[in-house]
Amino acid sequence: MTSIGLSSHALGWVAIATGVVSLLGALFLALFFAIGQPFGTLTDLLIAIAAILSGVMAWMTYSAFHTQSPQLSLFALLAASAGAIIVTVGSVLVISGVTGWYLAGLYMMAGNALIGLWLAALSYSAQHSNAWPHGLAVLGIVAGAIMAVGLLTVPGIIRGVEAWEAAPWVVNLGQVGFLGWAAAYPIWCIWLGRLLLAK
Repeated sequence: MTSIGLSSHALGWVAIATGVVSLLGALFLALFFAIGQPFGTLTDLLIAIAAILSGVMAWMTYSAFHTQSPQLSLFALLAASAGAIIVTVGSVLVISGVTGWYLAGLYMMAGNALIGLWLAALSYSAQHSNAWPHGLAVLGIVAGAIMAVGLLTVPGIIRGVEAWEAAPWVVNLGQVGFLGWAAAYPIWCIWLGRLLLAK
């Protein structure tokens, strides 16, 4: 799957940008909890940008992915696209003051969970076709699976839960998806980007 032709170089840069923006989003989130504003707004912007870049990556990899697995690739593309939209909506809602940070975080978890489904499917396909190094494919599957735990936050979104204490335990369990989005996914993105740019 690394032989994406002329788009490989562009995909490499988009992957690295996604990884860097995701890491900055996680860093700014920590600064928001430690210091407060303006890091909350900056975090929301970075999270939305990372999600949009993830959607761009899904579109850029679709052609090569489709040749290997037509049905899975279409499902993955739709999941990543929907995920990017949901994350962006969550960011807009909190920046505009319509929701608080907790509910916006649930949107971010659910949207990134859908992006995680794309990541796991793409990496699974690459592993079975030996298109990538084994470690990169395994990391993508693991990161995607951890991110997908964020789907457990959907009931909290439906109920409009605005506080950690008010959320059912299963919704709070969905917060585990953050570990995939904030740590494993950025590493995968940067690794993929470096691999593509080295070719």
